[in-house]
Amino acid sequence: MAQVPLGPAGGRHGHPQRHPQGPSHDGLPPRERVLAMAAIALAMTMAVLDGAIVNVALPVMAKDLAVRPADAIFVVNAYQIAVTATLLPFAALGDIFGFRRVYLPGLAVFVAASLACALAPSLPLLIAARIVQGLGAAAIMSVNIGFVRFIYPHRMIGQGVANVALVVAVASAAGPTVAAAILSVATWPWLFLVNIPVGLLALAVASRTLPATPASGRPFDLVSAVLNALTFGLLIIGIDGLGDPEARGIAVLELAAAIAVGAVFVRHQIRLAAPLLPVDLLRIPAFALSMATSVASFCAQMVSYVALPFYFQDVLHLSSTQTGFLLTPWPIAVAAMAPISGRLADRYPPGILGGIGLAMMAVGLVCVTILPAAPTTLDIVWRLTLCGLGFGLFQSPNNKVIVTSAPRERAGGASGMQSTARLTGQSLGAALVAVIFGLTHGLGAERAVTLSLSCAVALSVIGGCASVLRRSRSG
Repeated sequence: MAQVPLGPAGGRHGHPQRHPQGPSHDGLPPRERVLAMAAIALAMTMAVLDGAIVNVALPVMAKDLAVRPADAIFVVNAYQIAVTATLLPFAALGDIFGFRRVYLPGLAVFVAASLACALAPSLPLLIAARIVQGLGAAAIMSVNIGFVRFIYPHRMIGQGVANVALVVAVASAAGPTVAAAILSVATWPWLFLVNIPVGLLALAVASRTLPATPASGRPFDLVSAVLNALTFGLLIIGIDGLGDPEARGIAVLELAAAIAVGAVFVRHQIRLAAPLLPVDLLRIPAFALSMATSVASFCAQMVSYVALPFYFQDVLHLSSTQTGFLLTPWPIAVAAMAPISGRLADRYPPGILGGIGLAMMAVGLVCVTILPAAPTTLDIVWRLTLCGLGFGLFQSPNNKVIVTSAPRERAGGASGMQSTARLTGQSLGAALVAVIFGLTHGLGAERAVTLSLSCAVALSVIGGCASVLRRSRSG
């Protein structure tokens, strides 16, 4: 593919550039900035939410579609695999063609696939639609952080990253609650139908407000894209399989294959000037440590999210509604802290802020493990609030380092790596809980939950140490 000619402001000749990147044009004007971020927030909410919102409806789906519950689980896995396996290829396409040319078609595909999911008359068609929906979600997620560098002025990048982090954190945690609310008044197809008006609104706003970004015009590396899909696809399938004792042997083989293919993938990337998997960015200490921090922290968060419901329901004998209520303080605290931490990240070293945040999360989790035998609601709420405040303090500064430590022309790759680290951490966290529960079978839910939360504490400490170790001009 020939190099795309760029004008002085970074746009194609003959076409106006929405966002000239000269010294006198730093970010979008305030009104356009708000609208652009609103469009990104709507799309990101749908993409992240759809990764978890279906879980609650799986038993109903299995019954309506006349399939086994174990088969219905692939409705969730198909989406997760499609997103994780294609995030980096879409991020590369964003660098090649510009973010708008990836984001807008991805959003349109997501909306169309949501309609197909709602109308699917059988499980195979629903799974196929979910795969397509995952491809659209990957296109959305792959460049959302990268857009921040072109929407916000440099002095406000921390705030912009915080806004994206807030959307991702709240949407990740709110899935079961939103699903329960929809299913209380409608059938499961409405879990997908609600995406259509929201998605069309986001598409209309995004097409008018999202800035154009530079296009490198370099060729797309198809070999790397295939190796990437095999590596992450086998990794996620293998991780999911670890939770099933009967399939654990196959899962180990899948993980071994993922490692083998991944080694070939990385060796191939090292030889490239602009790799799909930006291993060259990992040579930047701040970027590499931020990746490690992100994987460890999201793993710790997912371990907590998966283990705590078992504690509330199997140990304290609370209902699913009470469980949802008790888990709510965590995402609310994240939502409250995220904008504050974003502003702090523009003034103080992000590495130190991230370390303090994960230390707070670790302390909160330790306090959860030593809850009294008959805890009050307040006993639980303040502990989970502390965890949420800590996670909210960590996330925005960490994402700011990821997006600013990479070269500006590699913003798409950095954004894709950030989303990949989050999804990988979440997948590892869910698998870790499944393995712990399998190994402690017969010892009681309380023992399994305590061991799971202890692992979450250790992961938080590891992430916090990686955060503090960063040495860069941005923190």
